[in-house]
Amino acid sequence: MNNTKEIEAQLEQAKSLLENSRIVEAEKKTEEILKEFPDNAETLYVMAVCQRYLNRLEDALKTLGKLKRIRPGYGRGFQEEGHVCVKAGYMSQALRAYRHAVRLNNSLIASWAGLTKILNAKGKTTEAKITQHEYKKLKALPVELLSVRNMIAEGYNFQAERLCRKFLMQNKKNVEGMRLLASLGVAADVLDDAEFLLEKALEYEPHNNFARKDYMEVLYRRQKYQQSLEQAEILKNKEPHNIKYQIAYANQSVAVGNYNVALKIYEKANKVMPNDAELQLVHGHALKTIGNVDAAINAYRKSFEAKNDYGDAYWSLANLKTYNFKTSEVKLMQEKEASPTIITTDRIHICFALGKHFEDKKQFKQSFEYYERGNSLQRSQQHYKKEQITDILALQHKHCNQSLFDKKKDMGCTAPDPIFIVGLPRAGSTLLEQILASHSKVDGTLELPNIPALAYRLAGRKTIDETPDYPENLATLNEEQLKTFGNNFLDDTRIHREKAPYFIDKMPNNFRHIALIHLILPNAKIIDARRNPMACCFSGFKQLFASGQQFSYGLEEIGTYYKDYIKLMDHWDKMLPGKILRVQYEDVVADLKKEVIRILDYCGLPFEENCINFHQTERNIRTPSSEQVRQPIYKSGLEQWKNYEPWLGPLKKALNNSE
Repeated sequence: MNNTKEIEAQLEQAKSLLENSRIVEAEKKTEEILKEFPDNAETLYVMAVCQRYLNRLEDALKTLGKLKRIRPGYGRGFQEEGHVCVKAGYMSQALRAYRHAVRLNNSLIASWAGLTKILNAKGKTTEAKITQHEYKKLKALPVELLSVRNMIAEGYNFQAERLCRKFLMQNKKNVEGMRLLASLGVAADVLDDAEFLLEKALEYEPHNNFARKDYMEVLYRRQKYQQSLEQAEILKNKEPHNIKYQIAYANQSVAVGNYNVALKIYEKANKVMPNDAELQLVHGHALKTIGNVDAAINAYRKSFEAKNDYGDAYWSLANLKTYNFKTSEVKLMQEKEASPTIITTDRIHICFALGKHFEDKKQFKQSFEYYERGNSLQRSQQHYKKEQITDILALQHKHCNQSLFDKKKDMGCTAPDPIFIVGLPRAGSTLLEQILASHSKVDGTLELPNIPALAYRLAGRKTIDETPDYPENLATLNEEQLKTFGNNFLDDTRIHREKAPYFIDKMPNNFRHIALIHLILPNAKIIDARRNPMACCFSGFKQLFASGQQFSYGLEEIGTYYKDYIKLMDHWDKMLPGKILRVQYEDVVADLKKEVIRILDYCGLPFEENCINFHQTERNIRTPSSEQVRQPIYKSGLEQWKNYEPWLGPLKKALNNSE
């Protein structure tokens, strides 16, 4: 066996033998596969099932122990452990295994059944009623949709989408199927399709609160905050005593900047649910955004006190960049990170938090080990290939040429309102935004998704191996289309603005779409935030981003992406001379006033002293650098990367950096 397809074929043979009760032969087949591929998780799972049927229960538990180390997020593995433990009479262990199984995959119907049986036997009838309800709910689902749910939980999204679409072709108004297909759209970042599906679902079942909640969340993801708030209000009014809907309304209120409303709801909810880890987390995020850091810290600590393996709570503290963990907290994090039962996302968050802790303690080797572990785990959850991104960016070089810009000159919306700050994350874009947003004529907003979303729509529905229609099809767009796209951008982003004539979009990856920006908004300003490549890339490597930035979870990957970014910016400079202002972070640190004057002059804005005193500006900031930009400029971070230099060989190589 020398390829994936052959392994899959052999494994299917083993499964077929198992289904036909030829257990001994099935086990032998798994042994053959594992001789060559000892860490194949699916094969280990099938072997454990065989061992259970053969009543070799201790062997099965050993096999499952190895499976859990290799694939800790595999719910079926824990379900099988539950089955084995029940057969062995280890009921407490079985209970723990089933609970963890449904935590990882809440569609494991056999685990819910196992939980119900054990809980009833232990006299825990109240909890048993809850698990039985979940069992009955899943049992009532069409078998196809139950399969879709399991596929999604196990990461087989392509197969899940195919099966779900097939089911909906025959059951066009099945709302649960539409919800599942929408969730797959969200996972693939095809949010417009998800929105459309959920709109239709609510037409068929307007009283389906689950569909409405999904719809609200998709609108939120699309940054249609006013609309998501409206949906949250409907849910709140329909079930005024449902505290979860009250919290959802608070979350949407935060999104539109109604912090007073949100904080009152969070405080009220805290009295009802004082030990809810998720509630404490979102409360902390809101407090952090308005600059109430002490209260945010208190909320984050309450979050992990309520759920001591809640990785996001630890990372939120670390991500303040100013918090020092207590010795007891570090010990607890290390204990939880090492646990075989911790969910992978929690382990990732804790690894990054520990990386930051040991960095603060100047224990750089240990710090790097945790950063590397967190990045490696995050990378394993994705399908990022640096070569594909290089090829995609090369299309911008190929199709966005002088001929295109000459033919489409001044065709778009002529409004001068937007100021785009582009570059790589951690290059100083938040600092530049804070400087500009301190000006009386400029509104700071968010990292707006509108330009990437437009690019995605223009690209067409292509598989990852197919060449997208965009940017080649930019040449086919007429004046009316370009103007409409520009006007739509202004209309769709208006909710994030206040009353200033100019506003900032600081989505860093917009550097990939400067041709599109220029064609639809020819008078928009574009600032390229630049930083020493080693400093920029390593700062990105040790940052766990809320979403996107898949290139940042490997030293070679981020180095390659940086190099591709530089090449593309050089191309834009040639095609659009004078269009883009380059601002070097180190220059801003060295002479703030000089750079501020240069930036304001480029934007056509008069000098204001507030831009120098940007750290005193009172505004809500929703980025990882929020606490840093509330402080005066500091130089200590310029060469932090050098503390990690012994382990940064792959990054240097990718950058072709001989330093």
